[in-house]
Amino acid sequence: MGTFDVRPRLLLSAFLMNTPSHILGGQWRHPEAQQHRFNELKLWVDLAKQLEDAKFDNMFFADVVGLYGNHEGGWASMVRKGMQVPSHDPLVLLSALAATTSEIGLAMTSSVVQAAPFQFARQLSTLDHLSNGRVAWNIVTSVLENSHRNFGAAGLTAHDDRYDWAEEYVEATYKLWEGSWEDDAVLADKESGIFADPAKINKIHHQGKRYSIEGPHLALPSPQRTPFLFQAGSSARGKQFAAEHAEATFLFAPHPEYVAKQVGKIRELEAAAGRAVGDVKVFAGLSFVVGSTEEEAKRKEAEYDEYLDLDAIVAHIGGGIGIDLGGLDLDTPLGDVQTEGARGVLEAAIASVPGGKPTIGDLARYRAKAQQISGTPEQIVDQIEDWQDADMDGLNIMNQILPGSYSDFIEGILPELHKRGLAQTEYTPGTLREKVFGRGPRLESSHPAAKFRGAFAEHSAAAGD
Repeated sequence: MGTFDVRPRLLLSAFLMNTPSHILGGQWRHPEAQQHRFNELKLWVDLAKQLEDAKFDNMFFADVVGLYGNHEGGWASMVRKGMQVPSHDPLVLLSALAATTSEIGLAMTSSVVQAAPFQFARQLSTLDHLSNGRVAWNIVTSVLENSHRNFGAAGLTAHDDRYDWAEEYVEATYKLWEGSWEDDAVLADKESGIFADPAKINKIHHQGKRYSIEGPHLALPSPQRTPFLFQAGSSARGKQFAAEHAEATFLFAPHPEYVAKQVGKIRELEAAAGRAVGDVKVFAGLSFVVGSTEEEAKRKEAEYDEYLDLDAIVAHIGGGIGIDLGGLDLDTPLGDVQTEGARGVLEAAIASVPGGKPTIGDLARYRAKAQQISGTPEQIVDQIEDWQDADMDGLNIMNQILPGSYSDFIEGILPELHKRGLAQTEYTPGTLREKVFGRGPRLESSHPAAKFRGAFAEHSAAAGD
């Protein structure tokens, strides 16, 4: 492992999606871009091995289960732009990557909308077994109305009601992961013929507003039991949820001062939730353009700008906040927008613009440019240190092109990070949780999931309940 005498090491995550166009719209058209091959396993296996060789902590896969609403009066423009449609299932992809990697963390986004807790908990336990404890779950509530309609709802559930839904969802999964099987339940005794002790496997009898789950959890407890937990909500309610449940949160952040302000709020909420300072790692989403000289970096940035589709970024953000921004001039002020969609995205955009009166163009440029650092490796790492001084724990690195953006980071920026002791050179043994926190594979005792350990003994198989 690297030595980090002056500063803590940075956690490094690759921000990905199994789709042709993720955050920086239009870049799939770049001559060197390979994300149009998103449906080919080899693209992802090669990238995973490259990131693992570079000792990245994690591959973080975003996901959606619906269209980004309407843009320019319908959804045809989303299809033309490949704007997260088509989009393939990260759970299936990570199953393949678990078999072709051995150390890097594998994080997937899954919404409370899309799978029943019982089924999802079983899938994640299985994947955590197959990866030897490297799985993470990014908990989302789905801001897209089409997502809710795809799973039987009439429309988008109200913002705070979605978080109430998420509270019950995670509680049900915690009960399955933490409370259904005792630690020493499995005997696998061939001589006696007893595989597991009936007194130590329990039904959970969850009864809630949305779910009724008898149990028991059908999967064996995995190396982490509960997978490593990400959460990316940026609204006040989202930050509260993250402080109570997440082990890492992800911010779209326009500048270090914004990160410092948000981290301060998270730390206050951590304490209020009875958790220790730093139990929630904070990742900032940033992209990089690196050159051996300033001139080379500027040339590459100008080249990327040729393919950047600001209208695709507007469509992405408009869909997230539930408003069709298509056809409007980029100088149109956003005004006082009320939405049940991604409130935190809108609030972050408004906060990023002096005077707090952003236009639609400001919103697009905020997503594309405010989070981009361009320059030589030394200049870039100087700026990364400014972000780290704002209490950022890690980078969720956005890409312009696959795999080139990560090749440039690894070949250009990573050596400078190593030189300054800011990036690991070897993996810590163990599960993803052990690698990130340097402690055991299980959630800490102050986490709300811990209260379900040993809570269901009265419903054991031996008790007949």
